Formats: sequence, C-alpha cells, structure tokens
Amino acid sequence: MPNTHRLLALLVAAIWGVNFLAIHASLEQYPPFFLAALRWTLIAIPTLLFIPRPQVPVRYLLGYGIGFGVLQFFFLYWGMAAGMPPGLASLVLQCSAPFTVILAALFTGELLGRTRVVGLALAVAGLTVVGSQRAGVDELWPFTLVILGGLGWAFGNLASRAAKPANPLQFTLWMSVVPPLPMLVLAAMWEGTDRIGQSLLTTFDAPWAIAGLVYTCVIATVAGSGIWTWLLSRYPASAVAPFSMMVPVFGLGSAAVVLGERINAIEFAGCLMILLGVVVASFSIKAVKFAPVAVVPAAEGQAR
Repeated sequence: MPNTHRLLALLVAAIWGVNFLAIHASLEQYPPFFLAALRWTLIAIPTLLFIPRPQVPVRYLLGYGIGFGVLQFFFLYWGMAAGMPPGLASLVLQCSAPFTVILAALFTGELLGRTRVVGLALAVAGLTVVGSQRAGVDELWPFTLVILGGLGWAFGNLASRAAKPANPLQFTLWMSVVPPLPMLVLAAMWEGTDRIGQSLLTTFDAPWAIAGLVYTCVIATVAGSGIWTWLLSRYPASAVAPFSMMVPVFGLGSAAVVLGERINAIEFAGCLMILLGVVVASFSIKAVKFAPVAVVPAAEGQAR
C-alpha cells in the first residue's frame, strides 16, 4: 500500500473518530434505532432517485448493508444510548479490525503476513490497555453492545471485499437502501411512535443534533465509507482493517477536547501502541497462509 493510500485510510479514521461526537449530539435528540433509520433513509432516498445500481451480486450488497449498516449501528447506537461514552465507544468498536482479519482467514483463507500479525497483536494490546482504563463493571452491558457492533462491521467488511465494486462510492450509497426498513421496524416496536414523533416535532430546537446528523450522513457515511470501501477493493482486509484502530485515537482526543473526557498516562501509552501497531500492520514482509478451519458436519442428532 503506497503512503498516499495510507494517508487516505488515516483520514477516514479521523473522520470516523470525530463522528462519535456527532452521534452523541444526535442521540440527545433522537431515539437510537430511529436515529439509525433516519441516517440511512436520508442517504437512501437520493440514492434511489439519482444513482444507478452498482453491478455487483445482490448478495454482497445485502451482506454489506446488513453487516455494516444494520448490525453495526443497531448495536453501536444502542450501546451509546445505554451509557457508553463517545470516546470509549470509538475505542471498543475497533474490535472490528481483529474480527475482520480473523473472519477473512477463516472464511476466505486470506494471506496474512508475519509483520501484519505482529502489528495487529500490538494494536490489539493497545486497545486492551486503553479499554482496561475505561470499562468498569457497570459499563459491561453497553460495552458488550458496542463489541457486537464491531462484529457486524467485520462481516460487512468481508462482503464489501468480496463484491470488488468498480465504483466503491456507488456501492456504499446503494448499501444505504438496505438498513432503513429493518431499523424503522425496530424503532416502531421498541421505541414507539409517540417518542419518535416527539423527537421530530422538537428537531429545530436542537441545532447540534441536526449538525451531527448532517456530519454523519455526508462526511462520515458518504465520504468516509466511500474511501474505505475503495481501499478494501484494492488491498487485502488485513492491510486496510488495522487502520480502523486509529479511530479511537481521534475519538478519544476529540471527546477530551469537546466533552472533557480525560486521557491518563496509561491510556496515552495505549494509543501510542495502537498507532505503532497500525504502522507495522500496514507493511507485509512475507505472506504466510493461515489455513481456514475445516467445518466438520455434526453427527446426526448432535447439537450444532
């Protein structure tokens, strides 16, 4: 991967890191599942009207939409609404990177270089250091929800990688067609029409929530995801995914500046470990194939 493309991956990490502040602002006005539905609906409508459908298999489009669009944001928004601070959420969600690499090795037999394995291990260690300073027992539930969001993102990464879209931005925009309906159904069932209606009626009383929603839709989703899918279409997931570990560096930093979330010396050391791990993981000296785990059919009558 050339340095210019590493800088692009780093730019996406910065965009997504700051996006957690935008989500935090929007969640103060809108219920989480409805906010996720609103986010994707605002992108899906102009996409359906003006953007041709990408020439990729429908299964990959659905897979990316369900993994990245539905599962990730269902659990992420739920976790943040349940009390996960935006800076910490930006950290925990980056479990998507090791999930992506592991799933790619298991399901596709993707080549992993020794250098990338070392870098990934270093970055995961950095995540563990920072997480150990932030995740108390009382935060276990929102912590778990955001981890599940990271797993959904990882499945979306694999679908995007398999699709190999000729136009990644077009592919990203059309992915937005998938999440609105399931998220609206979940919002209506769990949050209720009264709560949703009240949040809409008072929208213009919350300008920061509107600004956060615009940032999330235009900058984080269209620009950030477009660049990200373009990178995934050109390079192995094991080369691109580790850059997502830089998101908490920007997320924690921006949350410290704007919301007063503090980073102690140990957390700072963990962020440096993440940075070093991403740099190391983006270089591959020699590829070593990790054979996928064989799936042995269960015996008749045995639990699967």
